[in-house]
Amino acid sequence: MSYVDGFVLPVPVERLDDYLRLARHAGEVWREYGALEYVECVADDVKPGQFTSFPQSVKLEPGEVVIFAWIRYASKRERDRILAEVMKDPRLSDMLDSTQLPFDSQRMFWGGFRERIRFAT
Repeated sequence: MSYVDGFVLPVPVERLDDYLRLARHAGEVWREYGALEYVECVADDVKPGQFTSFPQSVKLEPGEVVIFAWIRYASKRERDRILAEVMKDPRLSDMLDSTQLPFDSQRMFWGGFRERIRFAT
């Protein structure tokens, strides 16, 4: 089964177009190095929960929207190889400078996951 890096982050609505441009560019680079899938989703039906939720997880502020994204790789080994290449790619140097990002990177969280079950069409 494949390996997935998942991300959740808040983006100011007024910077959403900037974020999506950055994501589109990043997705092209990730896929160029071998990522199988690069997906960015903008929250549509997420509400604060009593104990936890997507909005609470990123300390969502007024005027922000939650992004849920993932990158799928053939394996963890491929993820490690691709990520090393991506981090060295000068086309993404602006992503490595948190002051240049269109979101608060301190409220973003991510992690790597081994895929176990997949239903696809």
